[in-house]
Amino acid sequence: MDKERLMEKAVQVAHENVLSNHGGPFGAIIVKNGEIIGMGRNEVTATNDPTAHAEVQAIREACSKLNTFQLSDCEIYTSCEPCPMCLGAIYWARPKAVYYACTKEDAARVGFDDQFIYDQIALPAESRSIPFLQIFPANGNLPFSAWEQSQNRIDY
Repeated sequence: MDKERLMEKAVQVAHENVLSNHGGPFGAIIVKNGEIIGMGRNEVTATNDPTAHAEVQAIREACSKLNTFQLSDCEIYTSCEPCPMCLGAIYWARPKAVYYACTKEDAARVGFDDQFIYDQIALPAESRSIPFLQIFPANGNLPFSAWEQSQNRIDY
């Protein structure tokens, strides 16, 4: 399939999700060597899971299918420009490209405005609308110390 048809598929997944009343108007597919290996749709309200965005769902499925935590030989096609959470997940998954149809401004026009998250990220942690405050106990660095010493660690 060419890129246009793959994007049409991602948009179709989003459209079907709206028609089924299963979640928000977002769909994503992950492709490796021309084959769809992961598909996701927004299931936030269906599953009561705020992380159940289309891109995250597609990443989970593709990684499970490929038995890996990196998608370096894959492309993501998503019906809308990814939100900050999905952007983070995408960077951790390390695909070779991301293609999107609608923009975050298009999403904002229909009630999915994530600009406030970008604005919050730019603030010092203690100034955010949800305060982020460090509590560092005596054993706070123990997990990182153990990781540095581990002979079984898998770097990513």
